[in-house]
Amino acid sequence: MKPIIGLTSLCDYNGKKKLNSLNFSYINAITKNGGVPIIIPNLKALSDIDRYIDMIDGIVLTGGEDISPLLYGEEPIKEVKYISYTRDQIELELFDRAYESKLPILGICRGLQVVNVALGGTLYQDIHKQIPDALGHLSTYRLEGGYHSINILEGTRLYDIFEETTISVNSQHHQSIKALGKDLKISAKADDGVVEAIESTNDSFLLGVQFHPEAMIDEHKEFMGIFDYFIRNIKR
Repeated sequence: MKPIIGLTSLCDYNGKKKLNSLNFSYINAITKNGGVPIIIPNLKALSDIDRYIDMIDGIVLTGGEDISPLLYGEEPIKEVKYISYTRDQIELELFDRAYESKLPILGICRGLQVVNVALGGTLYQDIHKQIPDALGHLSTYRLEGGYHSINILEGTRLYDIFEETTISVNSQHHQSIKALGKDLKISAKADDGVVEAIESTNDSFLLGVQFHPEAMIDEHKEFMGIFDYFIRNIKR
């Protein structure tokens, strides 16, 4: 039986309409690797989250808005413009319950940052404002291709997937990990020191990447390995 994978969603506003949305590339990556995707809306009733946790076999925390700095004890700087209080709350609750239930968790871009904040870590609110000599990390052109290199540490899950110490990835973020959360370790960095991937130090399957592998799988098949690895680690 195919595993059911929960996917978190954006809070969008289209004119007078409030929407929950998700880029099809996430759905494509899950279905191509044998999973059945379910989009999780941004619920106001947090008590309903347990129904999703009971239903799914794994969860992908997807990309999107900035996380409110208030959640890690800071006031926002002017570069932080797009946050969703509702999404922050639902995803932190989803993470906590999925983590407690030992469901496999994959965090992508914002999702990596959610994982870090949920486990007590902090973020650079804006890389180019707060990290001296930072390189480029915010390319919005052709996410299907690589934009900069990352250096993967041997002995990590990410190294098991790519079997390479250096790969090229796309990049669409202006925030990154500052203080690492509890029970996490870094598995990849960019040349300027920006954290590009994390994983759990305990027996939970928890992998976070700062780039968008779902957007690269059609032109760079090796990025399919992240989703294949994630789904193969689901116990059914």
